[in-house]
Amino acid sequence: MIRSLSRAALSVATLTTLVLPSFAHATLETQEAALGASYKAVLRVPHGCGSEATNVVRIQIPEGFFAVKPMPKAGWTLDTVTGPYENTYNNHGTEVTEGVKEIVWSNGNLPNEWYDEFVFRGTFADSLEEGKFYFPAIQECANGEEAWIDTSGEEGVDKPAPSLTLVPAEHGTGH
Repeated sequence: MIRSLSRAALSVATLTTLVLPSFAHATLETQEAALGASYKAVLRVPHGCGSEATNVVRIQIPEGFFAVKPMPKAGWTLDTVTGPYENTYNNHGTEVTEGVKEIVWSNGNLPNEWYDEFVFRGTFADSLEEGKFYFPAIQECANGEEAWIDTSGEEGVDKPAPSLTLVPAEHGTGH
């Protein structure tokens, strides 16, 4: 009887392990950042699209996050889409009025059974407000996509955008 319960428990644990990743969300590794400070974003992509591999990862860069630089990733092609900012930002004494608006890693292969991370850095404007800040992200696969773009902040939404909480800069911090 104990052996049968142990086997049943092992079966349930194995099934749970196999099923749970399909419900996982794309998230940011570091969940908090200071206003006016630089930030290294690590986007964690937990799976492909259904049973298909992810071939493209797109990250939209919202207004207020500037001086963005993505990290190249072996086996993937890296591109950026640039454009004008709505506001002017001070980047180490230089006024910047345009920059990266979207990062695209393409021609890659992230099988559904695997997990991966995509890295970029930038600076949060000190003019932003405290609270949630979202980086909408889209995974593209051969026959579909996983669009992590919901910025409503509501609990239990199906595809929440990766987010973090902006907090006040402490005295002496920043970039």
